[in-house]
Amino acid sequence: MTNHWQTPAGMTRRHFMSHLAGSSAAYAASLSMGSSIYAFADELKQKRRSAIMLWMGGGPATIDLWDLKPGSPTGGPFRPISTTGNMQICEHLPLMAQQMKHMSVVRSMSTREADHDRGRYYMHTGYVPNPNITHPSYGSVIAHELMSQRPELEIPPFVSIGGASEGPGFLGMAWSPFSVSSNGRIRNLQMSLEESRLMQRMAALNMIEQSFSKRTRDLPAVEHSKVLKKTYDLMTSDQMEAFKVDEEPDDVKERYGTNGFGQGCLLARRLVEAGVPFIEVDLGGWDNHQGIHTILKDDKLPTLDKAMSALIEDLNARGLLQDTVVMWMGEFGRTPNINAQAGRDHFARAWSCVVGGADIQGGLAIGETSPDGSAVVTEPFSSEDLMTTVVKGLGISSEKTFTSKNGRPMKIAGGGKIIKDLLG
Repeated sequence: MTNHWQTPAGMTRRHFMSHLAGSSAAYAASLSMGSSIYAFADELKQKRRSAIMLWMGGGPATIDLWDLKPGSPTGGPFRPISTTGNMQICEHLPLMAQQMKHMSVVRSMSTREADHDRGRYYMHTGYVPNPNITHPSYGSVIAHELMSQRPELEIPPFVSIGGASEGPGFLGMAWSPFSVSSNGRIRNLQMSLEESRLMQRMAALNMIEQSFSKRTRDLPAVEHSKVLKKTYDLMTSDQMEAFKVDEEPDDVKERYGTNGFGQGCLLARRLVEAGVPFIEVDLGGWDNHQGIHTILKDDKLPTLDKAMSALIEDLNARGLLQDTVVMWMGEFGRTPNINAQAGRDHFARAWSCVVGGADIQGGLAIGETSPDGSAVVTEPFSSEDLMTTVVKGLGISSEKTFTSKNGRPMKIAGGGKIIKDLLG
């Protein structure tokens, strides 16, 4: 996957950053200007819904995490443990076991895309790839719909941490993911100018952009100008303090984990506090065709357990979980059968996602797979179903329809059905 912001207007993220990188230090300057967002944090939290997607790139073996099959030849070596919800999960997720009263596992996900790129696109948009149209990602859609709740927000409404997300499609580049590293730094941007020179150059560039847009009235030019204005607002905003994850106390950073994913989850919490509608945090490395159980036990599960549990615990303790949906998913699951290399291969027919917060009910196991994990034996659910439920849980109408650039009506979240048990 590319790290560029690719948009219908033909503008890439690298192209956009080139307006700044050669002449400015936008990010560093913006951080030097801000004081603190927390003076008005209580106001920002009122009636502000947000969503966090924890993206497990590569396709996690959910049969080893959330839907174990002890005693089955396909079950693997891990044992299930009890949780604060009505389900059991993997023994190597003991901290998450304490938080499952807030989260539910959808065990009857059944999809058709077992290719990484196609599955990633599908799970981010609710649509299979189509050469004739680029669909907006769920992050862009949710940011677009929730932005009206926070007109004072000056930082981007869709932030992708630690990896690239899918783009805004026909919604336009104003809803593109703003990609940062887990320490809050803007990716692919080195800064050099002092603040006064930076502001002079940005003002000149803004004047040129506005003049060009008025003359051409071309949609790409208008969209281009909007993004640059947002960038200028961002650089001068006190709200950029939210990205200063390094200022958190050492004990807090340690509780999340001092790795990239841990600090990314901590940054996600700070961005929710600042009023950002959608944050995606990336944890790749789940494409485990070989030696899967050693990798999970020694690396992936300890990292996930520490960070995800701390995020949910903190959101709940700060009164934010009641307005924030947290989603955990990858592009598909992995086969029940363990291959000759002690790994599991791609499998989209029967797998799990985890979701909770806002109006989503926690503590539930939704759906069921067969004793060997090879098939869904209850009602199957799709990406569209999961995300339709999420948008409903965020207070967004599931009947909302967008119009693509070619005039085609497109229902929000692909027009899926609501998973009723999750909404109580």
